[in-house]
Amino acid sequence: MPSNLIFKTAAELAALLEAKEVSSVELVRAFIARTKAVDGKVRAFNSFDEADALAQASASDARRAAGQARGALDGMPVGIKDVIAVAGQPLTASSRMLANFISPYDATVTRKLKDAGAIPWGRLNMDEFAMGSSTENSAFHPTCNPWDLGCVPGGSSGGAAAAIAAGEAPLALGSDTGGSIRQPAAFCSVVGLKPTYGLVSRYGLIAFASSLDQIGPLARTVEDAAMLLGTIAGHDPQDSTSFSTPIPDYRAELKRRRGPWKLGVPKEYFGTGLDAEVGGAVKAAIGFYREAGCEIREVSLPLAADYAIAVYYIIATAEASSNLARYDGVRYGHRSKEATDAIDLYFKSRAEGFGPEVKRRIILGTHVLSSGYHDAYYLRAQKVRTLIRNDFMRAFQEVDALLAPVSPTAAFKQGEKSSDPLAMYLSDIYTISLNLAGLPGISIPCGFTRGGLPIGLQIIGPPYEEAGLLAIAHAYEQGHDWHTRHPSL
Repeated sequence: MPSNLIFKTAAELAALLEAKEVSSVELVRAFIARTKAVDGKVRAFNSFDEADALAQASASDARRAAGQARGALDGMPVGIKDVIAVAGQPLTASSRMLANFISPYDATVTRKLKDAGAIPWGRLNMDEFAMGSSTENSAFHPTCNPWDLGCVPGGSSGGAAAAIAAGEAPLALGSDTGGSIRQPAAFCSVVGLKPTYGLVSRYGLIAFASSLDQIGPLARTVEDAAMLLGTIAGHDPQDSTSFSTPIPDYRAELKRRRGPWKLGVPKEYFGTGLDAEVGGAVKAAIGFYREAGCEIREVSLPLAADYAIAVYYIIATAEASSNLARYDGVRYGHRSKEATDAIDLYFKSRAEGFGPEVKRRIILGTHVLSSGYHDAYYLRAQKVRTLIRNDFMRAFQEVDALLAPVSPTAAFKQGEKSSDPLAMYLSDIYTISLNLAGLPGISIPCGFTRGGLPIGLQIIGPPYEEAGLLAIAHAYEQGHDWHTRHPSL
């Protein structure tokens, strides 16, 4: 099958499928062949089921032949981060704790993909239990950045971003707890969208921090992300945090919504710590909007800039400590063979099953929830979280969206920050406040460093305004060719 299929956008592939110029079986075979050819270098996948993908592709072709195609994504392979349940497939969270676990059911987003005819394609590598910013914390293997195999792809959805950049999948689903979709998207020069909290069901997503986690799309273009978001968004009675709100046709809204817009630039996001090349590329993107007639205003987000890291790592670790208590060596997951009694089984199973970063966060979370510290840390962090959200909502009274960097630097070298957890945590300084505030944000490619590493622009919107956010991102993308460039593996 022609290799030029692998770097086509999902919208282009959908058109080819609809016109019957290519079959779903041919398309899936092309991505299987590409994955076998390059994933030995990239290592984006934990596993994939070739026979199952081809069987689903054959069923899609039969529906199309009978005039019963289910929509634009029918017959399209979609990579799935290995923290989202797919019935009958491994669900490992890239952890030894779940190394042999097979999911007995579909996540809501997986069911929606299947209902639309899309084909869940493989289990994508990640930081263990989504805890990390580099995909080096996987218990199985690190994933490499397709643009420079010596660099990280970001995390925790590094496998998803790398797979799209490397041409191993046209679309993917990731999860974002503090930037885990947007940061790897920026590092790998793809599009990554974290939706508003509650827009996409979390049912079937292995929990890290339940009040912060959100499933979202990674794609080659903004239009592709809009297609995927429209498929997975919507209220779900199986998720008590799911919000009932009208779901527009995000793809159609890209053409309907035109600028100029009022766009804010948080002054605190362009100070000390921002790499000069990254800052220059983001400022050039801001200049594009100004030249397009948009009104650019400076805004202030002092609490988000000063307190987001501290607040996030109190709340996220506290929730992780609670959520990961279920992995006890008794009900499912890794069970130690060395235990002598029930208590010993609990301790040894967790010691053997969890990696060092997960243990670090469990210990910190248990501390902030412990008697004598709960009010001083956890309760106070929740109060500051509300103030951070209020900062954003005040800004949105003046502007339609905010423009900011995604990460202080471009992709860093493998191992560069492994021995310094704080330095790793700071790579999410521009993204975590959105999870604390429950806001949508998107990362789109906006340039490259002199060394050839991608740079991302972050656009932040008000709650449930994904249609406008996507339109603003699409306007920039249409004026540039960053999304058409591919790594030479």
